[in-house]
Amino acid sequence: MNKRNFSFTSESVTEGHPDKICDQISDAVLDNVIKQDPKGRVACETFITIGLVVVGGEITTKGWVDLQKLVRNVLTNIGYTNTKYGFDAKTCAILNAIGRQSEDIALGVDTGGAGDQGLMIGYACSETPELMPLPIMLAHKLTRKLAEVRKKGIINYLGPDGKSQVTVEYQNGKPVVVNRAVLAAQHTEEAVDKTGKMMTKEAKEEIIEKVIIPTLGKFYDPKKTKCFINETGKFVIGGPQSDTGMTGRKIIVDTYGGMVPHGGGAFSGKDPTKVDRSASYTARYIAKNIVASELADKCTVQLAYVIGVAEPVCININTFDTGKVPEERLGELVRKHFELTPQGMIKMLNLLRPIYQKTAAYGHFGREEEEFTWERTDKAKDLKKEA
Repeated sequence: MNKRNFSFTSESVTEGHPDKICDQISDAVLDNVIKQDPKGRVACETFITIGLVVVGGEITTKGWVDLQKLVRNVLTNIGYTNTKYGFDAKTCAILNAIGRQSEDIALGVDTGGAGDQGLMIGYACSETPELMPLPIMLAHKLTRKLAEVRKKGIINYLGPDGKSQVTVEYQNGKPVVVNRAVLAAQHTEEAVDKTGKMMTKEAKEEIIEKVIIPTLGKFYDPKKTKCFINETGKFVIGGPQSDTGMTGRKIIVDTYGGMVPHGGGAFSGKDPTKVDRSASYTARYIAKNIVASELADKCTVQLAYVIGVAEPVCININTFDTGKVPEERLGELVRKHFELTPQGMIKMLNLLRPIYQKTAAYGHFGREEEEFTWERTDKAKDLKKEA
């Protein structure tokens, strides 16, 4: 897609989307275990539907999690505190279906091997300050803005559930304008018109004015940017009342918005001995440092592992013909400057900390916050100098 004209679309969802609720619960369980037992093993899955949360998976730990309290706290912080949103943290049922990790798997992990086979993808590009694709960054910013105006009471009829979708127009390979901006925003009955079937025109205009325009900034053009708000008419019934949710169903939202391939493994609810998570973070760390070092304008890194084996069986680097040095040379530098075994990645990125619930909504990448160590560019100078 280099140096050509095209449009590209990415989406995001709010923290109140059913799938994202489940991701946050699963990662809250993981954080709680790590606080008590950094060597604990966690593979936690959550399912949510009308009035019910089921938490299952395999956990081996010396600690203890008050699951009832944890789940209700997560739901309360998201905003499901009133039955008018179709789900209430105080009254929902919570089922515990957690077992122990297989001893057969533990045999390989205890010796430092990968917790499963699989391939992981990392990506970076120079089109945004975060070295991320613009469509997914804008999509996340829209959903975060929806949550912000709801929680601050700036728009007081919004509910926790919501989605965004952004289509960016590229010219000569560079993003120039958002030509389509889509929001599905849960709301209460007070934003419904007299027909009972449509969101009011005034409410839609308010969302455009207070969410879309300030978020898109210079990429909003009143002549070119077409906005779609709740195109079915209204969105009163939302959250788990309207759709079931499960951990790990938003893997494209979690990563690069579909701009590059995905390894297939989800992140949430998995401790960092699972390379689905730690190697994906490491692959992003590698790709971002390569782009930050100006050795390439865009870069994809693929890592692949075998269960029970520490070293990756494959390291693939693709710079899409934007590289300043051969990809074989970049591979040599990666092997020298980055730890690629499960234990090495955990230590390099300081992953045995209770940081994961924060990652479970609005993307795992492109967030330059203290917890997101894989977003550092601390190896860029060394890569550039040695290359």
